[in-house]
Amino acid sequence: MQAIRQGDVILLPVQEVTGEMIPHLTLAEGEVTGHKHRITEGEAQLFYKDGTLYLRVLSAIALLTHEEHQAIPIPQGHWMIKIQREYEPEGWRYVAD
Repeated sequence: MQAIRQGDVILLPVQEVTGEMIPHLTLAEGEVTGHKHRITEGEAQLFYKDGTLYLRVLSAIALLTHEEHQAIPIPQGHWMIKIQREYEPEGWRYVAD
C-alpha cells in the first residue's frame, strides 16, 4: 500500500497498530480553519502511542473527510498518521490546514 494524503495529513501503512484506543475518529483538527480530518463512514479504530496516532480500518473501506478537501477512501489495514512538513528558508515547519 502507498501513503495517502489529504491536506496536511498523511497516512503511512504499517504492519500493526498498538497503543491506547481513542473514543473518536478525528485524525487531525485544522489549526487555521478548525475543520477536521475524520473518518465518517466505515468501521475503524483510532489509537495513540508515544505521541503518534494510528488508524486501524476494519471494513473494506473507511471514508476520510474534511470540509475543504475531497473525501478519500482508506483501504482496510493499519496506518500511522502524521502531519506533513514543508521546508522554508527558516527551516522545517508543519503544514497548517
